[in-house]
Amino acid sequence: MLNSLLLSLPFMTEARAALVIEAFWPMVKAAVLVSVPLALFSFLIGMVIAVAVALVRVTPVRGFGHRLLLFFVRFYISIIRGTPMLVQISVVFYGLPAIGIFIDPIPAAIIGFSLNIGAYASETVRAAIASVPKGQWEAGYTVGMTYMQTFRRIIAPQAFRVAVPPLSNTFIGLFKDTSLASVVTVTEMFRVAQQMANMSYDFLPIYIEAGMIYWCFCWVLFLIQAKVEKRMARYVVH
Repeated sequence: MLNSLLLSLPFMTEARAALVIEAFWPMVKAAVLVSVPLALFSFLIGMVIAVAVALVRVTPVRGFGHRLLLFFVRFYISIIRGTPMLVQISVVFYGLPAIGIFIDPIPAAIIGFSLNIGAYASETVRAAIASVPKGQWEAGYTVGMTYMQTFRRIIAPQAFRVAVPPLSNTFIGLFKDTSLASVVTVTEMFRVAQQMANMSYDFLPIYIEAGMIYWCFCWVLFLIQAKVEKRMARYVVH
């Protein structure tokens, strides 16, 4: 039945239909076992970086050490936002060996993705924190809380609700960007698609199939995002 359905497409032949069917499970397997975990681990590490960077930027400046740290995080954000992710990953994997630092493909990809997400998500986190009224900070101080206690107990929960939608979009974008890991020889979904296409020298059906698989995974992530946002909205109401 599937073969008949594929053959109904205008550009499909028997050979292409067989190739598409053969490539399907290897690509899905690579997506589940490599692409999704790669995106998840990179996002979690990136969020740790993002929160740390955002706190440095929103905390009132105190002393030379803080000013120096603030300069460093601003420089970091500028570098990451001003260069392509492909270049960043390539520098980690192909560039660092020139100074004696050798990193395996998957850790190199995670480092590159995490640094990228950390810079971009820090702006989202910073904006979310800034969206909380200043009176909330003052309320924490009046009951004797320190800066960090006020942030953790009062500000962070409110900022989190604001940050969920854009951060969800960031994660979905990161899942698609894991295809860049193929450049550093990580056998994620797109690299499997490349390997299958290279063996057959027939790129069109395989790449279209890869795009459809990415779309299906993203569609599931969109549904999860919608449910999370709906639950957060109910929590805000109550």
